[in-house]
Amino acid sequence: MPLPELELALAAAQKASDYLLAEYERFQVIPDAPADISTEADRQSQEIILKAIQAAFPNDALCAEESTATLGTATHVGTRTWIVDPIDGTRGFARKNGEFSIMIGFVEDGIIQVGVVAQPAVGRITYASRGEGCWRLDGGAAPIRCRVTPVGDLHLATLTQSRSRDAGKRSKWAEALNPSRIVESYSAGIKLALVARGEADIYLNTYEAFHDWDICAGHILVTEAGGSVTDINGHDLVYGTPGAWQKNGLLATNGSLHREVCGIIERIR
Repeated sequence: MPLPELELALAAAQKASDYLLAEYERFQVIPDAPADISTEADRQSQEIILKAIQAAFPNDALCAEESTATLGTATHVGTRTWIVDPIDGTRGFARKNGEFSIMIGFVEDGIIQVGVVAQPAVGRITYASRGEGCWRLDGGAAPIRCRVTPVGDLHLATLTQSRSRDAGKRSKWAEALNPSRIVESYSAGIKLALVARGEADIYLNTYEAFHDWDICAGHILVTEAGGSVTDINGHDLVYGTPGAWQKNGLLATNGSLHREVCGIIERIR
């Protein structure tokens, strides 16, 4: 039987998806939307999700990206904490290229128990609960279990990364890893889901100023699908620190490539 927290996360993600799809249809494109853009849709999506959580679990702590009324009156740290990004990849929403997701994670005693990543524009949902595997729901079809790929050769691997400012130039990390293919997206949730679904083998993020809500929900997708997730030094990620900061990057892989990629990162740094 699914955890009640998973059922709640899936229901909240669906409700927020319905709202965002309607907003997405009438949203006026912002072609030059910056990385730090926030919209009213972000805030309303967050309120939908947080109110659903509070109704079901009123004593749980809430950690989320936007400054909204419900978050403002909530406890932010606790043994049971929900970690929410109401629109991950707001540039994808604002530029209307479909590259945005909703991320809902649930952490208990420092351990991720539930993660849901919904992609409203394309009708994809990827979800996981601890010990129960990772699953995908596409277009209303029955759930299908996700597994990472068995790829063990970097030169045959697919790397997923953030969209480059210079589309014609590879980053130093892409040059060092030299994968066979690169898939770009504005959304970290999408990139983590790609690894979990076996549609990519590596997601590397060396950014030193992101937060729990950027990765928590996607983290458990990868590990429950058989992959590995650490910071770029190969250390376990810790959630619930002051400010919800993640300052040591992120590496998510199919597991087979993890040690090799960590070694390459260490040599370059």
